[in-house]
This record gives sequence, C-alpha cells and structure tokens, in this order.
Amino acid sequence: MERKRAELYRMVMPEHLCPFGVKSKYLLSKAGYSIEDNWLTSREETEKFKQRVNVQSTPQIWIDQQHIGGYDELRQYLGKGSAKGNPYRPVLTVFVAAFLLASALALVAFNTLFTPWLLQGFLAISMFLLAMLKLQDVESFSNMFLGYDLLAQRWVPYSYLYPYGEALAGLLMIAGMLNGLSGPLAIVLGGVGTVSVFYAVYIEKRELTCACVGGNSNVPLGAVSLTENLVMFGMGSWMLLKVFQ
Repeated sequence: MERKRAELYRMVMPEHLCPFGVKSKYLLSKAGYSIEDNWLTSREETEKFKQRVNVQSTPQIWIDQQHIGGYDELRQYLGKGSAKGNPYRPVLTVFVAAFLLASALALVAFNTLFTPWLLQGFLAISMFLLAMLKLQDVESFSNMFLGYDLLAQRWVPYSYLYPYGEALAGLLMIAGMLNGLSGPLAIVLGGVGTVSVFYAVYIEKRELTCACVGGNSNVPLGAVSLTENLVMFGMGSWMLLKVFQ
C-alpha cells in the first residue's frame, strides 16, 4: 500500500532550528506519512518562500497537495487539538504542585496527612508560588496588573510591591510566624484584589487577562482570579484570628 505523502517546508539553519518544524515532522512521521522534508537554510530563502506561497510563517505543510498550514493547523488536521492548550493550565499546575509540596511537608512534620496544617500549607504555598511567577518579570506583571487593579491605578508603586507582599505573606504563613503581619498583609492584598476583579469583570464587563501567574500569561480574568483573592483574604483573616486566640 502506498504511503500518504506530505510536503514540509521548515527553517534549518546553522544559527536556528525551528522547533515547530521538528515537531511537525515528528507528527507527520508518527501518522504514517511519507515526508518530503524541504529545508529553508537562510533568512533570505525563507522570506522568498513566504512571499511565493503567501504565508506569514513557517513551517508550512501540504498533504496530498492540499495546503494544511503551519504546526497548529497540522495538529488540528490530525485531530490533536490546538497547540495553545488550556489557558488555565498554569494556575492548575501551581495548585497541584502546591498541594503535593504541602502534603510532603505535612508527612515530614506531622507524620500524617490528616492535619489542619495541610490546608494552611497548601494555600500558603500556592500564594508563594504565584508570587514567584510574578517576580520573574515584575515590569510585565505591573503592566498587566494596572489594567484592572484599583489601588495600583491610583498609586503605581503598588503594582511593583504586590508580588513581594504576596511572597512575604505566603512564606510567613508556611512557617506559622508573625501572624500579626501576614494576616493584615493578606487581607489588604486579597481584599483590594477581590473588589478590583469583581468591578472589572462583573460591573464593567471587561475581557482582560489576569496577572495572577505573571505578566506573560493568557489566563482570563474572571472566576479563578476572584477565587484566588477571596482565598487570600480568607487566609489573612484566619491568621489574624490566631493572634487573638
């Protein structure tokens, strides 16, 4: 039986190997196609190719002389779904990692998972990990944060201080130290955030991107962001309550 034929045009240069071209070739090979692998070995050759076939990017794929498109279009053609994936994946990854880490620490410290600290540790570690993602690029975070946070819009330095405050509050909560500081700090961060997200999403009906996992994310601003801030506010209230017990 004759194998199905595919033509692939991708950038293969000494200074650059297109990763999407490599992935496209792998998918085609795995799907059983006989591949005509055409290398574009210079920027000039690549630009001429794009002008000739009227496309904006490479790689480009043809299957049985039918133009499929680039890597993402190939994935969809083969039934693999979009390469862009779930926009909520970064947040879910943080929460899963936080729960696993909190569980490991609970086993070390208490020799059991059935301890009230597990919930506190999970939420506090989540705060710390989210702050870490923001701190990777504070400038990008502040740009996105200013799009919806009411306090940051009135006092710009707050957009830079926020991730440091979130990291400090989370770290203190993990250690169970200085509840009189971590509690009010989390209440302020979570309270302002709750009001800001609710106002932007549910009052103004704006479609924005959340800065909860940093300034380069595609997480939509909405219920997840609102829940994160409500949890932070609740954690702050719980830690402050401990001060008076």
